[in-house]
Amino acid sequence: MEYIKPEPNTKNYQQMLDKIIESWQNDPEKSVRRPRLLMHSCCAPCSSAVLDYLCRYFDITLFYYNPNISTEKEFDHRVSELKRLIHEMGIDVERTDEAGVKLGAVSVVVPAYDHKEFLSIAKGHEKDPERGERCHLCYRQRLEKTADYMDEMRSKASESNEDPVQAYDYFCTTLTISPMKSAEILNVIGAEVGERHDENFLPSDFKKKGGYQKSIELSGKYDLYRQNFCGCEFSKAAGERERAERKVFNQEHA
Repeated sequence: MEYIKPEPNTKNYQQMLDKIIESWQNDPEKSVRRPRLLMHSCCAPCSSAVLDYLCRYFDITLFYYNPNISTEKEFDHRVSELKRLIHEMGIDVERTDEAGVKLGAVSVVVPAYDHKEFLSIAKGHEKDPERGERCHLCYRQRLEKTADYMDEMRSKASESNEDPVQAYDYFCTTLTISPMKSAEILNVIGAEVGERHDENFLPSDFKKKGGYQKSIELSGKYDLYRQNFCGCEFSKAAGERERAERKVFNQEHA
């Protein structure tokens, strides 16, 4: 399905997220525990501000599924940075907040790297512009895999007769923090994936409330590697062309 970036967003996704958090906290039956969130993570810089924001409300597992990344070396580097981030933030262990509430340890799940998975959905879309249909297919692929893992964990909990609350309550993605990505597109795709899997997609627009600026601040604090392209070879080539064109323009107008 092809999407055209809508302007402005048709919904206030940040407000929707706030209402879900508030309703959970105000529900006597739900508030006895923190909701479990499976969060697709694209990289450490984007995850930093989202974790800083959501860790007080959710027990979080990061799901690092990004077959779009063009080389295994780049993939492994970003995984390493993500794990270093949660360790240096001190959230990879159980802890208590200022109010004495016990917070669960944040963990990272990393499916095996296979760039061919991305290339299979990008076929025929190699020349699409950035933020075009190829990117939308990529978002969908990553969110589908996240929901698949959510289904798998729910089935395992059921088969082992574990308390169903051990399954995840919601899934979402850190991608909405990027000013280069449409929160509308990501939320529309996420809601569709959630409906198909009968799982709850958590709406978000993490760039709101200064989220993107916070990610820059935290990236500096933890000296995080900030890549200058989303991940795939097509994104990298487009970025290199733009930088080369900008350099020529600046030289001609110096």
